[in-house]
Amino acid sequence: MIRRVEQAAERLKALGHPVRLSILRSVVQGPEAGTPAGEIQTRLEIPASTLSHHLASLSEAGLVVVAREGTTLRYRADFGVLHALTEYLWQDCCSGGSESKSSLKSEPSPCCGRD
Repeated sequence: MIRRVEQAAERLKALGHPVRLSILRSVVQGPEAGTPAGEIQTRLEIPASTLSHHLASLSEAGLVVVAREGTTLRYRADFGVLHALTEYLWQDCCSGGSESKSSLKSEPSPCCGRD
């Protein structure tokens, strides 16, 4: 359980920087084979060294996967990891967590999709 919390926190931390979030959004919108680093750099108008630093952080967090194609590095989102992260955030929605049943609110949580 603690490992899972730490892993989720690291991934959310990686997404907590505006440039990294923009990079990930760009990669998510890119082709299935991956988006070349130069294309990401051009789209976001950031220096290559800055892009490299942020891509390394996203890769370390497991959010993007890099593949070398000759001299080109292509980055693609790891949709399985992204899905698992959002699942983790929603998994306890409406379950009441570890609270006792007597302390639960009678009204459903907004995340339940009920008004």
